[in-house]
Amino acid sequence: MKKWQVETLTRLDAQAILKSKEFSTASPFPHCVIDDLFDGSLIDEIVNEFPSVSDPIWESSNQEQIQVKLRSNWGTDEDIAPVTRSVVHFLNSGAFMKRLSVICGIDKLISDPYYTGGGLNCTRRGGLLDVHVDGNWHHAMGVHRRLNAILYLNKEWQTAWGGQLELWDRELSHCVTSIAPRMNRLIVFETHDFTYHGHPTPLACPSDEARKSLILYYYTALPRPESQVAMSKPHRAMWRRLQLKELS
Repeated sequence: MKKWQVETLTRLDAQAILKSKEFSTASPFPHCVIDDLFDGSLIDEIVNEFPSVSDPIWESSNQEQIQVKLRSNWGTDEDIAPVTRSVVHFLNSGAFMKRLSVICGIDKLISDPYYTGGGLNCTRRGGLLDVHVDGNWHHAMGVHRRLNAILYLNKEWQTAWGGQLELWDRELSHCVTSIAPRMNRLIVFETHDFTYHGHPTPLACPSDEARKSLILYYYTALPRPESQVAMSKPHRAMWRRLQLKELS
């Protein structure tokens, strides 16, 4: 194990009890925010590797008023830049997921080697992500999605630019918690049929800036509790502005 990995696990272990309590008591649904988990120089390397907007790795999600962003299209690990790849492998490792299980209270987490729906995200001026719930099923692996993890990569992000991750109430009436996408901030939250989230207001950042993140998902073979299920069948993301329907 590399030195930075040991140091990162040590930082996580030191916060495990506190973050477990934060996760279980958070509103409007279980989540926690872990700041500065990684060494700053490592995050700088990921930012330096971040693809330009013209890089062919990006695929565009451009459905007006629903989602306007770029998402990496990783076919294999070779598509991922070296330092970013090492961090992705770490976040998908047994050592990290065991600690995640302790914090989140979900046993036997499974990572996604296909990076389905995950990877790097880049949202430019005017971009947005409507409030939604995520898909609940991984078709290739036949497992249930349980956790989202977002690592933000934004240097000197200004509040006035927007882009805060909004967590909405179960009735979908208002935002309960807003979390700034600051550099080296890891957000982990439960995902099920009532975990409404997004950043629905178009970004007001300068044209040469972008909201950048690394997103990974975790799954279990066992289904989620019935209290978290609104639809028993597998579904993709369900969108507020489509009155909680899938995109066609």
